[in-house]
Amino acid sequence: MVALRLRQAREAVGLSQKGLGIAAGFDLTVASPRVNQYEAGKHTPDVQTVELLAKVLGKPVPFFYATDDSMAEAIDLLGQMSATDRKKALKLLRGNEAL
Repeated sequence: MVALRLRQAREAVGLSQKGLGIAAGFDLTVASPRVNQYEAGKHTPDVQTVELLAKVLGKPVPFFYATDDSMAEAIDLLGQMSATDRKKALKLLRGNEAL
């Protein structure tokens, strides 16, 4: 799933593979091929690398591991909320408050 989510997130912000790699701190000579291999599923980035990529792309790390599209979207939306709003959303999800 990391490969798919990485491509989705990168394309959503309009970065090239090389641009993402450079922004994540990869060496200029390998920035594009490295991201390409991650997106092609030839290599899976370790958690630390996913953390770097997530920071550049503005996504929460769990987004990249979500196997369901709606779950990935929910994780992304929760990640964009303030801590207070996340708590409110969790209460709603738990059924503690009326919609």
